[in-house]
Amino acid sequence: MALFVTRHDSPLSPHEAWDRLTTWPRHAKYVPRTTISTTTPPPNAVGTIFVARTHLGPLSFDDPMELVEWSPPEGDRPGRCRLIKRGTVMLGWAELEVAPHGSGSRATWTEEITVAPIPKWADAVTRVSSRLMFSRVLRRLLADEPPTDG
Repeated sequence: MALFVTRHDSPLSPHEAWDRLTTWPRHAKYVPRTTISTTTPPPNAVGTIFVARTHLGPLSFDDPMELVEWSPPEGDRPGRCRLIKRGTVMLGWAELEVAPHGSGSRATWTEEITVAPIPKWADAVTRVSSRLMFSRVLRRLLADEPPTDG
């Protein structure tokens, strides 16, 4: 498994940063060739399931994820959620944390990921490429305009 951590400071309040990071379909705007749908009714909570579907030419695969921890930020307490990847191609877990930082917030994305068909010796490549991609996703979600779809 490839473990990576990425952080981004934002002028957004912890609550607004949390809302942007946990509106799952918005992630697809920054993950190439991917759509994301939530398969359980809102609001987000433990048990929420969403699926990232990635298309690579004629091939595609689903990356179903389930929220197993859900604690939005409140006052000075950071928000934290943990999800488990429930698919057959993408395996592992991810944690998102949003904490107050200065006059804004600090978002931290920690993920341990395995791409099932890729041999373990390629974990370093998976780690670096995932960290680069999700650093970009994190930055763009926090810099993006607020969601209009709720």
